[in-house]
Amino acid sequence: MLKPPNEPASEPAENVRPVGELVHELIEDGKAYARAEIAVVKATAVSKVQAFKLPAILFGLAYLLALAAITALAVGVAMGLATLIGPLGGGVVAFLLLGGIAGVLVWIGINKLREGL
Repeated sequence: MLKPPNEPASEPAENVRPVGELVHELIEDGKAYARAEIAVVKATAVSKVQAFKLPAILFGLAYLLALAAITALAVGVAMGLATLIGPLGGGVVAFLLLGGIAGVLVWIGINKLREGL
């Protein structure tokens, strides 16, 4: 129930702090909470980077070796065909054969991507 303005408060206000002080404390607590959350996110990110560093290096090396193997295959196909239809013809046929395979793989990948979206 509200008290009339002329009537003094019945209890003394011992623990009452100014609103400005409470707002300042609230802002400082919010800043501290935000800093703590940022520290948690940073720690999580560093942990994940450390966990993925070695596998990423290994996948990169595996990619380079697979690329070298495909290059060796393409050269081998071209050299094999060169004995039958000449060096230029073997190179062109190998290019068309491996390029066609790559094109089909890209086409399949695009279709799968469209299905997924």
